[in-house]
Amino acid sequence: MLSGLKASLEEINANLKDIEERREDLIKRSREVIILCSKSIVGLHRRETMEAERMIKDARLRLDELRTHAKTDLIKYIAIAEQELVEAYTLKSILERKALPNMIELGVTGTSYVTGLADSIGEIKRMIYDQLREGRVDIAISLFDIMQEIYSVIYPFGVYDNLIPGFRRKLDVARMLIEDIRAVIAEETRRGLMLRAISNLENILLQSRP
Repeated sequence: MLSGLKASLEEINANLKDIEERREDLIKRSREVIILCSKSIVGLHRRETMEAERMIKDARLRLDELRTHAKTDLIKYIAIAEQELVEAYTLKSILERKALPNMIELGVTGTSYVTGLADSIGEIKRMIYDQLREGRVDIAISLFDIMQEIYSVIYPFGVYDNLIPGFRRKLDVARMLIEDIRAVIAEETRRGLMLRAISNLENILLQSRP
């Protein structure tokens, strides 16, 4: 009675085995891409640009291979790796003062793209603090403008939180980071104005001495 099912069941088993093997391979190799992207971001912050660029390119090549391996049924298993790549390329472009790469240029899915942009806001915050510590307030302000622009263009996608799980939470975190930086820059600007005012007053007093 069940003899006719044998061929179908064997085919199903072979397909499922193939999917499982590809899934395990994708999980392992996507971790390698994520690590490369994370290290490249650290390198960019340290201004180790050549090494960071090498790792980003390596990560991109590996991710291209994974997309072929993932086909369409397992694409979700490389989503985080794609997000990390978007984040790394966003940071690299900002440091190089170049236009941010679009989704097609990076070859990532739309959800990975907007999520990666959201995550990049945290890295821009770190860049701003680095610039402020070095007294480069003008550069910090320009980075803050970029930070706000990225947030403004991805904010409308919050309505798709059911399709991009956790995205609204990322937007909430990004908004809090922006408000934190806004307060820091405002304080730093006031401090700069005060120091200039004191310096001007000292010059006036020196010039008025007989």
